[in-house]
Amino acid sequence: MVNANLKQTFDCRRCLVVLCLSAILGAGHSCRSFTCAESPGRNADGAESTDDSSIGDARRGYRYLTETAVLPSDFHQSTFDELWKVWPEELRHQAEQADPQERRQLAYQRYGLTVRPDDDSGKPLQYVVDEKDAWTMNCFSCHGGSVYGKPTPGAPNNRYALQSLTEELTKAKARLGLLPGRMELGALFIPLGTTNGTTNAVVFGMGLMNGRDAKLNVVAKLPRSFTHHDMDAPPWWYFYKRPSIYIDGFAQKGHRALMQFTLVPENGPDFYRDNEHHFKDVYAYLSSLRPPTYTGEIDQRLAERGRGVFNDNCAECHGMYGEDWIYPNRTVSIDEIKTDPVRLTALTAEGRKRYAESWFAHAGEADEHQTVLSPDGYVAPPLDGVWASAPYFHNGSVPTLWHVLHPESRPTVWRPLSQELDTERIGLTVEELDQVPAGIRDIVLRRSYFDTRSFGKSGKGHDFANRLSEPEKHAVLEYLKTL
Repeated sequence: MVNANLKQTFDCRRCLVVLCLSAILGAGHSCRSFTCAESPGRNADGAESTDDSSIGDARRGYRYLTETAVLPSDFHQSTFDELWKVWPEELRHQAEQADPQERRQLAYQRYGLTVRPDDDSGKPLQYVVDEKDAWTMNCFSCHGGSVYGKPTPGAPNNRYALQSLTEELTKAKARLGLLPGRMELGALFIPLGTTNGTTNAVVFGMGLMNGRDAKLNVVAKLPRSFTHHDMDAPPWWYFYKRPSIYIDGFAQKGHRALMQFTLVPENGPDFYRDNEHHFKDVYAYLSSLRPPTYTGEIDQRLAERGRGVFNDNCAECHGMYGEDWIYPNRTVSIDEIKTDPVRLTALTAEGRKRYAESWFAHAGEADEHQTVLSPDGYVAPPLDGVWASAPYFHNGSVPTLWHVLHPESRPTVWRPLSQELDTERIGLTVEELDQVPAGIRDIVLRRSYFDTRSFGKSGKGHDFANRLSEPEKHAVLEYLKTL
């Protein structure tokens, strides 16, 4: 529980460490009108957290992510525009009757892509499209989705159908007499994601690091066996509060850490030194993000009661909110949290050590980063904008906040029915089932079903809400809308 004693402990530590940790956490006092928080808060160690323009420029960071390809191109726009010809018959017929713009929208909808906000180019947020119409995946593929139908950079892309897009690109390229690209070939060895909205991202990173030495030189190594599992991308608006990255918090936050997923063979060590300054801008951009505000109705009196219940039962792990917020950055052991353990065990101490000894972690430098080689659980995330980041848990197994608060009622199988917010349960509007229906031939539709019995996809654990009464749960749910 969090009470006045816990808050006093946090406050007493602030003055002692804020100066030494502000450089690590990117703390500062320069605001940009479109991103700056109204008031700085603090982590449990006392470090002030705000977006800091001293490390880079947020606007440049966004432009870099959307306009600069740092990987080889995935496909050409002409190939994307031919995808509809390999769709299931009913959808193919619909696309055939549509004009090119409508057909493009159907494709965006099918694969979980969105247009860029305040941009009438029609280009997808999730891909860099260059002057030759070559499309290249960017970070927004996973971290740029929509919040109940509104394209939102930094929101988890809970509809991204990477595996299905890749498989249908393979078919489309074959029809056009084109060779498969790196993603299509890679998917033959590493599954990209078994459910829409989740990806095998951790294994992507492990596989890429396996082919490098500490200085990021490409080295010849035999392929390794990895524990494949799907992850739900976290919202980027948590970034400014957290001093570490990843659900187990093993890696200290830094701009170099953001470059790991560019480790394709075409990018040698010089690429990282030459482009490091760009990722300082990306770091500044991530630090500038804040969650969207809930626009529906809120019962303020009920929410205020919920705040008290939350602070007494949840804040020890998830922090306190408001003008003078506190984020504990607490790791909860797997024995206590009891959520799916696959992610924790899939990334080995050896893999973490390889990262710790690399250029990404500033190994051997004066500012060498701290790396936790053997974490025993998951870091409880901040809950800013939690209403906007469904589904929940690190593997995306729980569709609404009501289900988080009612562990015994979590569905075995569920699938989204629309992009509408479930205003009663706060989260995705879903269909709940006992099993995935048989005979579904459309791969995108089949992968829209989330089966919590599958490996790495359990929706169990985090049953702390069982200590609350039903009225208390109702009040907490109302309070969570305000974060």
